[in-house]
Amino acid sequence: MNKAGRTRRRATALAVGAVAALALAACGGGSESSGGGGGGKPIVGLITKTDTNPFFVKMKEGAQQAAGSSGVELQTFAGKQDGDNESQVQAIETLISAGAAGFLITPNDSKAIVPTLDRARQQGLYVIALDTQTDPPDAADATFATDNFQAGLLIGQWAKSKFEAEGKQARIAMLDLSPNRPTVDVQRDQGFLKGFGVEVGDPKQIGDESDPRISGHGVTQGAEEGGRTAMENLLQSDPSINLVYTINEPAAAGAYEAIKAAGRQNDIEIVSVDGGCPGVQNVKAGIIGATSQQYPLKMASLGVEALAAHASNGAEAQPTAGKDFTDTGVTLITDEPQPGVDSKDTAFGLQNCWG
Repeated sequence: MNKAGRTRRRATALAVGAVAALALAACGGGSESSGGGGGGKPIVGLITKTDTNPFFVKMKEGAQQAAGSSGVELQTFAGKQDGDNESQVQAIETLISAGAAGFLITPNDSKAIVPTLDRARQQGLYVIALDTQTDPPDAADATFATDNFQAGLLIGQWAKSKFEAEGKQARIAMLDLSPNRPTVDVQRDQGFLKGFGVEVGDPKQIGDESDPRISGHGVTQGAEEGGRTAMENLLQSDPSINLVYTINEPAAAGAYEAIKAAGRQNDIEIVSVDGGCPGVQNVKAGIIGATSQQYPLKMASLGVEALAAHASNGAEAQPTAGKDFTDTGVTLITDEPQPGVDSKDTAFGLQNCWG
């Protein structure tokens, strides 16, 4: 959609502001409104994967704060659970009908959502992916996200340095998100493996690494229960595991419960990604050795500001130099710093955590 088309669509959005509130109230489903275009303000949307995960709760908080200071009216929506593509499709259709200027979305299915994103962009809406890139990435006008490869790389480098200093040979269990290997899973896995010095085969296949240090993979759905079950299974098949990579901190918490039940809490190291307050507390308590902290509030705030700028003057969001997305930052959090690996302690982590 060219800029002229988007300009026409923005004008339409302003003209139908009074109607938008009724439309959203009628068909918003799980939406929450902080305005429906009243007073001539452009409507923008935030569509998250769920509205219960603390990461997305903090994201919503950031979007609401930015909307208040950017002169836009925010409508929020969420899937019923992780993987709920249909609710996100319905949310986009609602925003199209409301004459919205654009929206932010954390895709539940990066590929299945693309036809609906195409339809929205053809109608002149400006689309920004948050946290999770679309597949392909250019199905969105812009992406604001953590560099997930860098997040994995940092915990891989930290673990490598610690194991070398202690003279230990690693046997690594990898607790992934799901068998279909979404982008975030692949990027974090690849980053961790590179940071630890492990060659990666086909990243779309779980368990393809030939490196003898890799004991095996388990899937967790990013949940504590999934982490516990996956860890129990991996420990049964290989009691020599001494390093556990987890896709996120809830999975790490579950893995620790299985490790503790096996009496192995003093000789297995866990590394993870997220930077939520419970996860940082687990780093402080020694349950997790190190985690890579990401910043959902900043991610959503910058996204809303970009939507507001585009609605106002057609400004296009610019990616970070050398990347195809806007990098919203990642910090390694640990109380056991390792030489040559940049990190901050848990005091910093708790000041900047979420959830």
